Amino acid sequence: MKGRLNAVWPPVLLGAIFLIAWQALVVVQDIKPYLLPAPSLIFTTFTSNLSLMLATGLYTATTAVLGLVLGTLVGILFAMVAQRFFVFRNLMIPVAAGIAAVPIVALTPILNNMFDITSRTPRVLITAIVVFFPIFVNVYRGLTEVPAVQLELLRSLSATPRTVLRVLRIPNALPFFFTGLKVAAPLAVIAALVAEYFGGPQEGLGSKIASSAANTAYGRAWAYVVVAIILGLAFYLITLLLERVTTPWAGRTRSA
Repeated sequence: MKGRLNAVWPPVLLGAIFLIAWQALVVVQDIKPYLLPAPSLIFTTFTSNLSLMLATGLYTATTAVLGLVLGTLVGILFAMVAQRFFVFRNLMIPVAAGIAAVPIVALTPILNNMFDITSRTPRVLITAIVVFFPIFVNVYRGLTEVPAVQLELLRSLSATPRTVLRVLRIPNALPFFFTGLKVAAPLAVIAALVAEYFGGPQEGLGSKIASSAANTAYGRAWAYVVVAIILGLAFYLITLLLERVTTPWAGRTRSA
C-alpha cells in the first residue's frame, strides 16, 4: 500500500502545482479567456454541464473503442500471417510503416466523402488505422523474438508450427501486445477526437470543441478537452489493469 502511495503522490503533487501556477498566471496577468481560460472557469463549466460532458465523452469513447477493437484485431491477424509467411512479411512491414505515416488530418475528409458523413464509420476507420501500426509491430516482434533454446527444443520434439505458435510464440507475444496496446489505447481517443473535429455527427468531443471555440465559449471548449484527457487516461489505466490480470508473470519479471 505504501509503495502505491509513493508512486501516486508525485504526479498528483506536480499536477496540483501546475494548476495553481496556471490559475495565478491568469489572475495576475489578467489573461483573457479566449487566450487562456483559468482552471477555475474550466472546472465551473465542467461541473455545471456535467451531463452534457458525460454524453459527449461517451459518444467519442464508443467510437474510440470500436476503432481500437478493429485496429487491434487486424493488427494481430496481419502480425500472425507475417510471422508465418516470409513473402507476406516483406510486403506487409513497409506497408504498415506507410500506413502509420499517413496524416489523419488529410485522410479524414477523404473517408467522409467515401461514406455517409453522418455515419460513425469514417471515424472508426480513422481510429483503426492509427491503432493498427503499434499493435502490428509489437505483436510481430513478440511472435518472432522467441528464445532460440525453447524454439529448438520444440522443433526437436517435432512440434508443428501450430503447436509452436500456441505453446511458445503467443505467450511470448503477450507482453509485447500490451506494450503496443498501452500506446494504441490513448491514441484511439486522440484519433477519434481529431476525426470528429473535421466533420460528421455533432455529438462527439471533436465537433463540440470546434463549435464551442467558434461560438467564443472557450471555457466549455477547454472543459471538453478535459473530458478527452480523462478518456485517454481511462483507456490507458484499463489497459494496465488488463495486462496485470492476463500476464501476471510479466509484472513479476519486471519487479525481479
